[in-house]
Amino acid sequence: MHSTTVTSEQSTNSADFLLQFARSRRFSLGVPRNVTVSPDGRRVLFIRTVSGTDPVGRLWQYEDGAERLLADPALLVGAGSGAVPEEEKRRRERAREQSVGVVSYAADEAARLVAFALSGALWAVRTDGGTPFSVPAAGPVVDPRPSPDGRYIAYVSSRCLHVVDLEGADRQLARAEDLEISYGLAEYVAAESMHRLRGYWWAPDSRRLLVARADTSPVQRRFIGDPADPTQPPQAIRYPAAGSANAEVTLQLLSLEGERVEVDWDRKAYEYVVAAGWDGHGPFVTVQSRDQRIVRTLTIDPETGATEVLHERTDPAWVEIIGGTPARTASGALVLHEDDGDTRYLTVGGRRVTPEGLQLCAVLGVEGERVLFTASEDPLETHVWCHEPGRGNRRLSREPGRYTGAGRGGTVVLAGETPRGHEVGVLRGDGSAGDPSYQALTTLAEEPSITPRPVHLTLGERQLRGTLFLPSWHEEGTGKLPVLLDPYGGPGIQLVGRAHGWFTYVSQWFAEQGFAVLVVDGRGTPNRGPAWEKTIHGDQLTPALEDQVDALRAAAARCGDLDLTRVAIRGWSFGGFLAAAAVLHHPEIFHAAVAGAPPTDMRMYDTHWKERFLGHPEEQPENYARCSLIGHGHLLSRPLLLVHGLADDNVAAAHTLRFSAELLAAGKPHSVLPLPGATHLPVDDAVVAQLLHFQRDFLLKALEERGGQD
Repeated sequence: MHSTTVTSEQSTNSADFLLQFARSRRFSLGVPRNVTVSPDGRRVLFIRTVSGTDPVGRLWQYEDGAERLLADPALLVGAGSGAVPEEEKRRRERAREQSVGVVSYAADEAARLVAFALSGALWAVRTDGGTPFSVPAAGPVVDPRPSPDGRYIAYVSSRCLHVVDLEGADRQLARAEDLEISYGLAEYVAAESMHRLRGYWWAPDSRRLLVARADTSPVQRRFIGDPADPTQPPQAIRYPAAGSANAEVTLQLLSLEGERVEVDWDRKAYEYVVAAGWDGHGPFVTVQSRDQRIVRTLTIDPETGATEVLHERTDPAWVEIIGGTPARTASGALVLHEDDGDTRYLTVGGRRVTPEGLQLCAVLGVEGERVLFTASEDPLETHVWCHEPGRGNRRLSREPGRYTGAGRGGTVVLAGETPRGHEVGVLRGDGSAGDPSYQALTTLAEEPSITPRPVHLTLGERQLRGTLFLPSWHEEGTGKLPVLLDPYGGPGIQLVGRAHGWFTYVSQWFAEQGFAVLVVDGRGTPNRGPAWEKTIHGDQLTPALEDQVDALRAAAARCGDLDLTRVAIRGWSFGGFLAAAAVLHHPEIFHAAVAGAPPTDMRMYDTHWKERFLGHPEEQPENYARCSLIGHGHLLSRPLLLVHGLADDNVAAAHTLRFSAELLAAGKPHSVLPLPGATHLPVDDAVVAQLLHFQRDFLLKALEERGGQD
């Protein structure tokens, strides 16, 4: 038998950490976010809570070296006490929002008028002084946005688009014809898989808007209920599963005087609206084919709605969507990305402006001819860069970490996860972090009670990036440690890096419980180049699982204290899928698993995300069969814990329940932990804290019972 001794002090600290982790919403509270910079660069708007445990977001302004509170929900009559509109709840779920109060806002072009919603009520505040004031609205408000000139505020209420002036004169520009129609809102796949969270855009002259109309009637319905409260009826949502019909999305040009022009393009060939906008050169839209191999950027004639192809990109796998693109400079140069081999380039006016090996991540903004963007020259870091004709590319963030930002008027706000935690600061002129021109914004996040001890590794033939966490009390060579793999391992997310994100602290917490914890980013994860990302085309399982196995063996060869006779794996979402697949397909390597919110049947996941990687299920059914857990339940021979939120509308609880039924029918013992009322990202403090305890106990028990076995 193997045993691990943990001191009482370590146990106490670990208990403190779990409570801290839960009440701080994964250490996200108290961090400045949602940053806007004024055109002159003098003022910075942002949202922040007043402590690392207070979940109420407040609106702040930084100017002349001082911070000023602009809007405090606790001081506004009725703020925080009313019901949040259903459409806003869904928008927050898609954004993985973990706070309340002011969670989002929008400003006019001069950043002088700011609009936000509180419990469905419309509020505004002027940044040059005064207190927040309520603006009469026709009903519960979602996504309010001032016009560029600050005279009006547009908003969505009951799926209808309204515009109101600051005195309360309201006009309905677009009325939803029935319950399946919405104006100005992003449909499910746009918000969840394309990361387009908005559905309307003001014209620069503040007289017209480009508005998305979504008809969800062709989309199949799902009913999400709460079995813990059988008195409440289930909620019907429109969810387009792979191979099924999508919402029909059109665009319209609406004037404040009531004129309406339909935007015309080949919607049968290009049914996805990926991005849209309206700049000084006119309105534009990016559309994508159903198979995602063709993306077109179209200019829109604002008078007739006719479109013209400005740019077309094709890819035999899929055309990746890059945040902030397309954009145009003051001269009209189109800002896009271009994938070629192992590099994702930034292009301006059709010319590559970044070097080979620098991986473009996102475009943060365009001002004049300058382009602010994030890119990675090392998979362990992401930095903010500026491209400017005549000056080339300059890296603005200096310290190790993963950064994003916003900038205008010669000011850039750098927001990063660093080895010291969250850091947000204002960079003026051409200085760099550390120069006198850099001023940190106050960060009130909790200081984690656990100190990560990451050992960065490059593993195996594919140079896999990994991090090994060992217990602080463990002395090398004094004994074998059970191994816990703690991956995400899928598209869109990196866990391995020099920054200390919340997942870093969780991995160290598991290490303190007696595990050697290994985290690995394999093929399909971002910032290693398009060829690396698209290796998983047609097969999201085999490469991802191979990389976890190869990394485990390579890490054990480097560190003799890893006990390969006791190996567990845990994960959430794609990581949960990967964990369950590990014990199904490689029981000789993985001896126990915890799978949180795992997508077990790839046909049940949404069209845009799943068809991107696996194709259409009617055309390539073998891809779905190979990558699904469903159909392979008979292979289970190791302890498996399935965890799922019963209110999850992203990866429905049916994924776990159907897989559990298959396991039961095959006579395969397993455990299921349902989380009543929890969505894809559980936020209840007690649930979040105890969930990690529960996983730890399950895995330790499973590996202890395995002691002495081959």
